[in-house]
Amino acid sequence: MEALRLVLRYAHLIGFALLLGGAITQYLTGRIRINAAMLWGAAIQLLTGIGLAAPLRGGGDAEPDPAKLAVKGVVALAIFVMVFLSRKRDVVNSGHFIAIVGLTLFNAAVAVFWR
Repeated sequence: MEALRLVLRYAHLIGFALLLGGAITQYLTGRIRINAAMLWGAAIQLLTGIGLAAPLRGGGDAEPDPAKLAVKGVVALAIFVMVFLSRKRDVVNSGHFIAIVGLTLFNAAVAVFWR
């Protein structure tokens, strides 16, 4: 079970890298739009996050705070919906795009600093 958890965590980090890296790439090009890396990253983050949260309900010291899981789940779902609904637009509103990046960074901050 530990090996599965580590693989899911690794995939979760790859999803974060795809989402944030894809967003930074688009921002630096000057043409703000949703690219495939952002879409895949948001989907990977959501699915692996669910996978990481589900098997940990066995109790003990390693059990995460349910409030933390709820916050991260809602934020990840919001990011995925924002990315998915904007994926076919030629240009995305800059406020919408910055919100995606901000929520991505917020979700990472919750993961790191909420104990």
